[in-house]
Amino acid sequence: MGKLDELAMFIKNFIATIRPSDILDMAIVAFLVYKLISFFSKSNSMNVVKGILILVIVMIITTMMDLPVVSYLLGNTFEMGLIIIIVLFQPELRRILEQVGGSIKDIFGHPVKTKSIENAITQTVLACSDMSRSRTGALLVFERDINLESYIKTGTIVDASPAAELLKNLFFDKAPLHDGAVIIRDGRIAGAACMLPLSGNANISRDLGMRHRAGIGMSERSDAVVAIVSEETGDISVAMEGIIKRGLSPATFEKLLRQELMPQQEEKRGFFARVKDKIAQRGKKRAGE
Repeated sequence: MGKLDELAMFIKNFIATIRPSDILDMAIVAFLVYKLISFFSKSNSMNVVKGILILVIVMIITTMMDLPVVSYLLGNTFEMGLIIIIVLFQPELRRILEQVGGSIKDIFGHPVKTKSIENAITQTVLACSDMSRSRTGALLVFERDINLESYIKTGTIVDASPAAELLKNLFFDKAPLHDGAVIIRDGRIAGAACMLPLSGNANISRDLGMRHRAGIGMSERSDAVVAIVSEETGDISVAMEGIIKRGLSPATFEKLLRQELMPQQEEKRGFFARVKDKIAQRGKKRAGE
């Protein structure tokens, strides 16, 4: 019992030394680690992260086994580690910083154009269903938190409601604006014939053409939702975070768009906007009493 009493006393003393700031410190670190693991697990960079971890483990083992040549080579490699990580993860790091900026914006809240977005989803599904049957190639980008103004400027500026007939006309193979992507912002067509970056992922299936590679590339560099209709097969696909979901039915396609573009409105409106609403609701209740 003496050892148990000593252990209990040690735990009690240890807990007594923990300050609220220490708990906050650990919580922040745990949250950041979780977000990083979650981010990389959804992207194609997870294999690179695993490779770096393997090199770290090998370096530790070689140091313990006193292998000077291997340890020297790995040691020099890790001296350049920061530069290597920046080069390897440049697109991912940029996306993380842009998402942090978008999260800060969400804290203060911004207007949610629910009806416009809902209409854009409905019209997009109708248009893509028709283009799938006629095997008309299409590439549509739904902007979310990360601003796509630089890509919109590569095409023709448009400010129009995304009616199904308009979308089909834009992608008609004889139309002047059919070659490129349509970018939709806040439920309206912002640009057409926009040029998108191609994905550099070597693991993409060889049967995917330039349209699909451009869609995946756009999803790798932003948080956009990209819809693609194949000209060869008529398949409807959606690319997000560098991952493509292929062969979607119109019903599944619509469900996915609604899930990604119309999240819980309470979350989307921002923290301070929600607090303001709660204060107003309490005021109404007191007035009623």
